[in-house]
Amino acid sequence: MYDAIVAGGGPIGSHVACKLAEQGHRVLVLERKSRAGEKVCCTGIIGQECVNAFDIEDKVILRRVNSASLFSPSGNRLHLRREEPQACILDRIAFDISMAERAQHAGADYNFNSRVKNVTISEDCAIVSVSCLEKEYEITTKSVVIASGFMPGLIGRLGLGGFRDFTIGVQAEVKAPGTDEVEVYFGDVAPGFFGWIVPTSPSMARVGLMSREKPGLYLRNWLEQLAAKGKITSADISISYGGIPLKPLTRTYGERMIVVGDAAGQVKPTSGGGIYYGLLSAEIAAETLHQALADDGLSAKRLARYERGWRKKLGRELRTGYWARKLFERLSNRQIDRLFQTVKAGGIDEALLKAKDIAFDWHGRMIVSLLKYQMVTRTLNVMKLPFKAGRIDR
Repeated sequence: MYDAIVAGGGPIGSHVACKLAEQGHRVLVLERKSRAGEKVCCTGIIGQECVNAFDIEDKVILRRVNSASLFSPSGNRLHLRREEPQACILDRIAFDISMAERAQHAGADYNFNSRVKNVTISEDCAIVSVSCLEKEYEITTKSVVIASGFMPGLIGRLGLGGFRDFTIGVQAEVKAPGTDEVEVYFGDVAPGFFGWIVPTSPSMARVGLMSREKPGLYLRNWLEQLAAKGKITSADISISYGGIPLKPLTRTYGERMIVVGDAAGQVKPTSGGGIYYGLLSAEIAAETLHQALADDGLSAKRLARYERGWRKKLGRELRTGYWARKLFERLSNRQIDRLFQTVKAGGIDEALLKAKDIAFDWHGRMIVSLLKYQMVTRTLNVMKLPFKAGRIDR
C-alpha cells in the first residue's frame, strides 16, 4: 500500500511528492496527461523570492525581468522599473519536467495517462478510482493529495464543496519581435480583468487575458488588433484555456485527504498566479502528512493542521487580493484612466517602487500602500476597507 497518492503531476503535486519521498514515504503520482510538462495555460511568471525559496534551476528560466508597462483603457502608460530583477519567466514545460524529475529522484513513482475519478475513504485506507487509457482500476493508499489543478467536478465528488468564484484564463504563443518587457493592458481588452504580453525570447511572447465570459472571443479580437498594429506578426494561432479560482475552497482537507494548489484555490486573486502560493502550501501539506503518517493519525481533525497552516501564511493576503479584485471589476474605464492619472501625477508609482517591503509575490502590501493615499481612495470611491490600512500579514 502507498503512503500517499498525489493526484496531479504539475509542479505543486510534484513538490508534495518530492518532500514526502525524501522523508522515506512510498508515494505515487497520478497524472492525467501523457507526460510531464505537457502544454498548460499558464503565463509562468514567478517572483525572484519564489526562485530563491525553491531553488528553481536557471535552465528552466527563459528570462528575468525588472520592468513592466501598464496601459490604461485610453492608452496612458505607467512604466515600472527597478534595477534588480523582480520576476522570472519560466519555460513551463521544462519547469514541470524538472519538478517531476526531482520527485522521481527522491523515490516517487509516476503513472501517466491516469485520471483520478474519485476517492473512497474507509476506516483503514483510501481507495482511489483511476481511469487509464479507457481502463479503470483502483489503488489503495493511506492518504491522498489532490493537486489536480482547477477540477470542479472532482472536488465536488469528494464532498469538498465548490469554487465560490472563478474566471477563465486564455493564452497563445505568438511571434512578437520587439517586445522586450512585460506589458499589461486594462479596459475593453478584458473587461474587469486585464490582458498581458509576456516576452519569452527576442521574437516570441505569451499573449493572454482573463475573462468570466467569452474569453476566447476577447483574445481573438485583441490578437487581431495587435496584428493590425504590427505588435505581433500573426493572429491565427492556437489558444489554450484554463480555469482560475479566485477564492479558496471553504475546506481543503478531509479524512485521509488534503487539497493543494489551484485545486484548493490557493491563487492570487489579483493576477491569477498560483505557482508560488501553491508551492508554499505544498510545503505545509507535506510536513502535515509526514507527521500524520508517522503517528498513524490521518483523521480530518489531525489534517486540519494543514489548513490552519496555509491560512495563517496566505489567508489575509488572499482576502485582501480578492477584495481588490471585486473592487476593480466594478471600475469603469473612465475610473481606471483617472486612477492611472492620479498615480502618475502624485508620484505614487515612484514611491511604491522605492518601498523595499513591496514585493512581486505579495500584492496585499501594495494594495494597502495605495489605499493610504487619499487621492487614490477618492478616485476609486472606496468607502470601507476590509482590513486595517496600517498593516497586512503575509
